[in-house]
Amino acid sequence: MLIVFMLLWIILNGRITGEVLIFGLFLTVPVYLFFCLVMGYRSKWEWNVIKSIPWALRYAGTLIKEIVKANIAVIRLILSDRYEAEPCLRTFKKPFKSPRHNVLLANSITLTPGTITVSLDRDGTYVVHALDKEFAEGIDESVFIDLLTELEEKDEH
Repeated sequence: MLIVFMLLWIILNGRITGEVLIFGLFLTVPVYLFFCLVMGYRSKWEWNVIKSIPWALRYAGTLIKEIVKANIAVIRLILSDRYEAEPCLRTFKKPFKSPRHNVLLANSITLTPGTITVSLDRDGTYVVHALDKEFAEGIDESVFIDLLTELEEKDEH
């Protein structure tokens, strides 16, 4: 965080001189200490974020791939004149220990065309509306759940 503050200071000044660097240190160190002492910030959090970057890139790649696959499936459904959609609601339970993992799964389901997360309860119960019952099959065993479970196991260690 201290490095980020210092880089922000340099960017906002638009030049790198000895004066800017020294003055920047006198400003950024107290701000960093304020964050640590008053706001409860811990530098360990930075390392956790840095360590989770490869996982986040993998998750983003998987999400994009699933969005493209779902787009193709929805286009096929729309353009097909011999098949009528059968919308359905699917309920399943997958309680992650962290609420952010539950929300990330719900958002990933909603971002995927053809499915919308209608409800997410605190106990990890999801209600998902699918444009067709075919889209709801296997939703409780999706690749997103595997990736989030992997992240949760990493967080425990």
